[in-house]
Amino acid sequence: MNVVDLLRQSRVKIPWKKYYTKEELKFKVEDISIYEMFKRSALNNLNCPAVNYYGRVYSYKEFLKRIDRAALSFSRIGVKKGDIVTICMPNTPEGLISFYAVSKIGAISNMIHPLSGEEEIKNYLNSTKSKYLVMVDFCYEKVRNVISETDVCKVIVAPVSNSMFPHMQAGYKFKTWRMKKPRRSKLYTYWNDFIISSYFETEKPISCKAEDQAVILHSGGTTGKPKGIVLSNGNFNALALQARVIFKDLKPRDKVLGIMPIFHGFGLGVSFHIPFGLGCEVILVPQFNAKKFDELLEKYRPNVICGVPTLYEALTNTKNKKLDLSMLKYVISGGDSLSSNLSERINDFLLSHGSKVKVSQGYGMTEALAAVALSFGDAYRDGSIGIPFPGNYIKIVKPGTQDEVSYGEDGEICVSGPTVMLGYLDNEKETNEMLQKHNDGMIWLHTGDIGMMNENGIIYYKQRLKRMIISSGYNVYPSYIEKVIEEHPAVLNCSVIGVPHPYKVEVPKAYIVLKDGYSPISVKSSIKEHCKKNLAVYSIPHEFVYRKSLPHTLMGKIDFKKLQEDDDEEE
Repeated sequence: MNVVDLLRQSRVKIPWKKYYTKEELKFKVEDISIYEMFKRSALNNLNCPAVNYYGRVYSYKEFLKRIDRAALSFSRIGVKKGDIVTICMPNTPEGLISFYAVSKIGAISNMIHPLSGEEEIKNYLNSTKSKYLVMVDFCYEKVRNVISETDVCKVIVAPVSNSMFPHMQAGYKFKTWRMKKPRRSKLYTYWNDFIISSYFETEKPISCKAEDQAVILHSGGTTGKPKGIVLSNGNFNALALQARVIFKDLKPRDKVLGIMPIFHGFGLGVSFHIPFGLGCEVILVPQFNAKKFDELLEKYRPNVICGVPTLYEALTNTKNKKLDLSMLKYVISGGDSLSSNLSERINDFLLSHGSKVKVSQGYGMTEALAAVALSFGDAYRDGSIGIPFPGNYIKIVKPGTQDEVSYGEDGEICVSGPTVMLGYLDNEKETNEMLQKHNDGMIWLHTGDIGMMNENGIIYYKQRLKRMIISSGYNVYPSYIEKVIEEHPAVLNCSVIGVPHPYKVEVPKAYIVLKDGYSPISVKSSIKEHCKKNLAVYSIPHEFVYRKSLPHTLMGKIDFKKLQEDDDEEE
């Protein structure tokens, strides 16, 4: 950190600094690649387990060898520094190996969802100008239909079963025997054929700097067209370094449940790169089964769970009274806001099953590698997102301006720090809107989220700015309405959207899912009365719609766009 940076940052209020030591606040990211960060950890933990995939365990020594072999294989097919390799994989060893191997040769990983539609896959490939694709086998038909409309010259097919034990491979092949698979050709090759030629060889990693492009992730697209988010080596490595301060109780050989997907910032950064940086064992879960979540926890006994609220909803619904969760050191919720109702249920569930920890709500967005702040340690407060990670800065500004508001006042959350993205891919206009230079000389990410910070630096998330409803001139916060409705004993979860009104401009409309044993007829009156008692008149929903479930995006977040479309169709 140079003198100019120190002078700039001295102008920024840091009310949370009392929660860190002076040494912890001194933050520096080295000019090394994501691969080099992994390698350092691997060399310090050679015989420790790195990855557990359906019971097949890879040590750090073995996993590093596989990454090195893959890097040489990528080089042999023509991948060079700065090239973009698209990785369309679920949570498998081959997906992670590809990610770190691409980093070793200085190329860029373009991470995409394997359940994306044909047109989405085509757009992801074309927008990044990818010439190389690593894909899971069940994506073949979608890829086959669009590959001729892209610049891709080599496709590496990595079946989900590739790293399973032989008996499990046989079971997978039996289940998927009808699935169409590509024939080996100049365009298509299989993972084992791709790797085998480099078994006895290796090569030196390509020199990379912290600011070099390393990864492209994509926004969920729930509010519009998905954007390519360009992240650097430094973004990922900074997060791994911050974790050493945040997760002090994590030690080598501790187990982290890798259930969040590698194509998502929360998964790739928090569930994988952080644990690897700490020498932990990652339990790779390619597909989440809500009904068998308790069995998963019993079998692997992870020390850390990282997940979205819907995952914890599934956990609290388990009927397994004998489930022992005493091994847990951290339970982290991110990717979406955690309602106070669900938070309370999670904590009650954890306590009743032997855990001494509470769920920590995190805050972030893909544009800042999904992890910016966390409620933890002495800074833990129910309902808050805690304090910024060391090296990060947060301030609250008046929406649409750069003017900082007073403590306790709502405004837009702005973030500055080493995990903030380089920008949007080939989109200078939106990059400049999101990344703004303030009078303090620092670059701030305008998140589009509404929040509040108190005088101790504890931050409370309210909701997305774009979700705010303006009704008769009043600011109406759907997230707060949801919180109130979910406090009703009959309500499982709730989502609120704004709908047009002839003279009030917009009014709130509530979609409600009830707990088992309740019906709309029996509780709708009491829910309305509950709202009248706890909400301002202008915040009371004009309509209550009862559903068996709410729509979710592929990432497990509430799909507000789908709710809005459903409402439009109802008109």
